[in-house]
Amino acid sequence: MTPAPWTLRSHACFFVLFLLLNRFFLPTGAIIITLPLQFNTSVYDYVIVGGGTAGLVIANRLTENSSITVLVLEAGINDQKNVPLQVPFLGPILAPNTEFDWNTTTVVQPGLNNRTVPFNRGRVLGGSSSINFMFHQYGTMDDWNRLASVVGDPGWNWTNIRQYIAKHDKIVQPADAHDTTGQIVTADHGTAGEVPISLPGSNLSIDSRVLSTTQQLSAEFPFNEDTAGGNHTMLGLGFIQSSIGDGTRSSSSSTYLAGANDRPNLVVLVNATAVVLLQTGMNASSGEPVYGKLQFVQSPPPGNLTLGTKHTVTAMKSIILSAGTVGTSQLLQLSGIGDSTALTRLQIDTTIHNPSVGANLSDHILIPNIFQVTTNDTLDSLLRNTSGAAAAAMAQWKLNKTGDFANTVANNYGFVKIPDNSTIFKMAIDTAAGPNSPHWEIIFSNLFFQPGVEVPPTGNFLTVVTIIVAPKSRGTVALQSANPLIPPLVDPQYISAEFDKLAAIESVHGVQRFLAAPAWAGYISAPFGQTFAAALTGNDTLIEAYVRSVALSAFHGVGTAAMAPVGATWGVVNPDLTLKGAGGSVRIVDASVFPFTPSCHTQGPVYLLAERAADLIKAAQ
Repeated sequence: MTPAPWTLRSHACFFVLFLLLNRFFLPTGAIIITLPLQFNTSVYDYVIVGGGTAGLVIANRLTENSSITVLVLEAGINDQKNVPLQVPFLGPILAPNTEFDWNTTTVVQPGLNNRTVPFNRGRVLGGSSSINFMFHQYGTMDDWNRLASVVGDPGWNWTNIRQYIAKHDKIVQPADAHDTTGQIVTADHGTAGEVPISLPGSNLSIDSRVLSTTQQLSAEFPFNEDTAGGNHTMLGLGFIQSSIGDGTRSSSSSTYLAGANDRPNLVVLVNATAVVLLQTGMNASSGEPVYGKLQFVQSPPPGNLTLGTKHTVTAMKSIILSAGTVGTSQLLQLSGIGDSTALTRLQIDTTIHNPSVGANLSDHILIPNIFQVTTNDTLDSLLRNTSGAAAAAMAQWKLNKTGDFANTVANNYGFVKIPDNSTIFKMAIDTAAGPNSPHWEIIFSNLFFQPGVEVPPTGNFLTVVTIIVAPKSRGTVALQSANPLIPPLVDPQYISAEFDKLAAIESVHGVQRFLAAPAWAGYISAPFGQTFAAALTGNDTLIEAYVRSVALSAFHGVGTAAMAPVGATWGVVNPDLTLKGAGGSVRIVDASVFPFTPSCHTQGPVYLLAERAADLIKAAQ
């Protein structure tokens, strides 16, 4: 039986905090409007669908030119002054089943024992950057070089992409202002970019054990001074870099949008759901259809599937889709851009036949490996609030933005590559991006962490999450209705590929090896749960059964509008991110264009993608 989603209401102490914090919700900024009647015009140079991680980067960069007008349509609500979105530790309770999330659920997954699982994606200004866990990396050099090679554009090579770090991030001191010497390579980062990035701002009791293990088991789990990737290897374990500044979440809204907040040439409309792209003519040179208009409706309340009044806006230069891996492919199909056979079944006229739209869905899977521990020095009391711990932590955060609530849910993590001589590669092809790229990730939290399951009423816990970051499995996003308010069918096909199964099993073995180090002597009392306990004392068949019973999405879906070479018979966008077959009138800028999942949490790569996309769009003006 699938456990109930981890919601605000299922964690009573956090729900009370949430209600109290929303008393601090303040009016929105000057450029953000809530009703179409507030428009001064319906004609803009660029219309961006989605005010999320990528969309607000584009909005900021394009409006640096005061003569360029931009409209952003965001289906969700305004995030500004919404305190729960600002508190880093509250990340796990912001989705699913909240007003900040699309509350998408996958279809039944055979690879997960026929379970359905949440597929979180932000439905609020800032998109997923407003509700994620704030882990921040760039991906490996291999990730970017593979992309450049596959799509035939050297501009996607790391040697070119790396220039955008200085524009994007700025390293700031952690909330506790501790000395970060040896914990980060500052030369690999920016100092004057848009998004504050910091190291952990509150010490955890397990930090010293993790770091000692990197010395005791250095051959397999070496210490890595900088885990961001790019110029520096991601392999090894070190300190998490997070999109947090001054103890507060750094989202694309609180950074890129805030930086453009006084520009009269930028308008952001929230509560606006795009429903269709409208063909407005043909490109004279290519003979391809051109899409110069877009229709949207005011986002209805949850559960209301009745379309309201359709409003039309015009993009004189281009429509830019930044609605995410699910939203972008859904809107394309609603507009007649996709597989003609599938569209005809829903009585949607095909304007561009492209079976690649909505295909190639790829996502990281997350495995929460939970242990009971012998100490009470964990953060589980913050989840139960039996002693007022959560209220005290919130009071400290409100006072000076420090303490446990100024932190995300972990301080240390790392990335592991399966050895080349592993028997796994006798049974499955290596899916890593290159020789210096990982296959799986390991994250340490000194609390009970299993999305979908409420923390037990008693006990203290250690969660060692593993994530398969080089998955082979591929799925789809497909319409189930021509009604744009009915969510599409999201089918990631988790653990349908042999490599993913073998890598998941190996990651659990890796956790066992890590916790067998002397640093953990006397700390672990038992694995949590009968299935997990049996798996750790049994064979790989039992471990596989355990993985399939608990694995879920890491919320890093990509690929449904994949980038491909010009003229390729596959793919959805060209290397300049223009939609294939649309005469240059539509661009896609979000995670859906990555043909492969980056070897890390996807927020950072999406930011860098959007920075280069902005330059490509400017060059075409």
